[in-house]
Parts: sequence; C-alpha cells; structure tokens
Amino acid sequence: MKYILLLLVCVVSSLQADQKVFLVYGGKTGWIGQKLVALLTEQEQIVHTGTARLENRESLEREIAEIHPDFIINAAGVTGVPNVDWCEDHQQETIRSNIIGALNLADIACMHNIHMTNFGTGCIYEYDDEHTMDNNVGFVETDEPNFEGSFYSKTKLMLDKLLASYPNVLNLRLRLPIASQLHPRNLISKITKYQKVVNIPNSISVLDDLLPIAIKMAERNLTGNYNFTNPGTISHNEILALYKKYVDPEFTWVNFTLEEQSKVIKAPRSNNHLDVSKLLKEFPDLLPVKESMVKLFQSMTTAS
Repeated sequence: MKYILLLLVCVVSSLQADQKVFLVYGGKTGWIGQKLVALLTEQEQIVHTGTARLENRESLEREIAEIHPDFIINAAGVTGVPNVDWCEDHQQETIRSNIIGALNLADIACMHNIHMTNFGTGCIYEYDDEHTMDNNVGFVETDEPNFEGSFYSKTKLMLDKLLASYPNVLNLRLRLPIASQLHPRNLISKITKYQKVVNIPNSISVLDDLLPIAIKMAERNLTGNYNFTNPGTISHNEILALYKKYVDPEFTWVNFTLEEQSKVIKAPRSNNHLDVSKLLKEFPDLLPVKESMVKLFQSMTTAS
C-alpha cells in the first residue's frame, strides 16, 4: 500500500511539473482569447484570464505579480465594431488599447523575464510592384510594411515596430481569421452577410490549425515576428463557393471592385500575400490554405 501511495504521489508530482501557468489577456470576452483559454484548459495547463486593463500599468503589474505566469498571451486589442472603420472615429481609444496597453504588457513581462505572445496583424502590407496578386511572391517578416491606410493598421504597424525591441516577445501576424465555429469575428460570418464582396486573393489565418501552434511556439520560447497564416492565398469567391457547396446550396453573392468598395467604407483595406517560410521551418505540416479550407467546411458539414 505504501508503495502504491508513493507511486501515486510521484505521478501527480510529475504531472504538476509538466503544467505551465498561462495568463491570457482577451480571454474573457475576445474571440481568439476565449479559444486559447479553451485549448489550454483541454491541455490541462494552468490558465488565468487577465482582468486588469492593459492601459492601467499599476493594476497590470499587480496582477502579473500575483499570478506569476510562465507565459503571457496578449489577444486583447480593438479592431472595431462592426469593422475597422470604428477606429477612424475612436482614435484615442484605439491607441490606448493597441499601442499603450500592449506595450505596457510587453515591458512588464520583459522586466520579469516572462515570455509574451502578442497576436498582431499582417494587415500592414499591400500588394505592390514586387508583390503582385499573380506572381506568388509574398511579403516576408523583414520586409518594410507598406500599408497604413486605416487607423487600425497604422496603430498595429507602430506596435509591430516597437515590439521588435523586446527580446521576450513573439509577435504573430494574423490575417482575416477563420474557424470552423461561426462567430461575428469569423471571416466566413462576415462575408456571407456582406451585400457585395471584392474578389482578391489574400493570406488567411485558419485558427483551427494555427492556435495550437501558437501555444507550442510559446513553449519553445520562440520570439520575433512570424507571419501567422496558412501557406498560400485564397479569394473571397473561393471561400464563398466552398460555403455554397458544403453549407448552403442556395447561397449567392455579388462582387464589386475596389473602387466601388472605397465608396462605402471609411478607410482602405489591406490585401496581401504573406510568405510563411519562417513558420514552416518550425511546423512543416501546416496545411496550405485551400486544402485547410476544404477540410474546415467538411468538418462544419459533419458537425451539423
């Protein structure tokens, strides 16, 4: 009996030693943050959802000191409701959340030698003469950003550059996130409700594939900028065709041009192809976006 008890104690101690403490900001109300909390819980990690406002440095420092996390994940920030045009009219709030708050978190984490993962954006690039829609040349992490047409992208571009000064930060550049579970933030939910859509190939982040990878990247203590999308590009028309095939056979949509789109939005939108060669060196099995999207829609059909 003593031997069995000793064995159980050793097993429990071993399991506890493998557990890491994650502190997730944006985990209470944010779409991506909530998905990360659920994933970490499934993995039986110790997960805390941050409650301190990132702009309030004192309460942020106090919360981090109390929890003493091994890893911090920042999935907070504003993108605007119903879209990024909101940021054009709420510039101070956007700065506080997307720059001041994120920098507070990165700075405190650095002072305490804690790894931080920041969910940033790849919407800081735009197709140009060297990176066209047709030549399959994507922007790499070291390319100078060339898009700040929206105030949202402008703040994210500033943050992207500033975070590069912190050796403890992993900055993941998401684009147009999609997941198998529909949600107002899911690109599928958005474009199926638009009256008209543009038909341009873009890099896409399939969260079902990428969020588990984000946790592994933190555990590997990877840092720096990573383009965080599936390999390749896919257009809105291709996504909607898959939606029609697997979800709603009666669905129809209408296209319009960028010029026509510009008349109904306050700020231009970024369209680009991000090169993910750097990410593929770490995770060579990451599915190309078109293959992943077929798999995603098939899973949605099975679930329904």
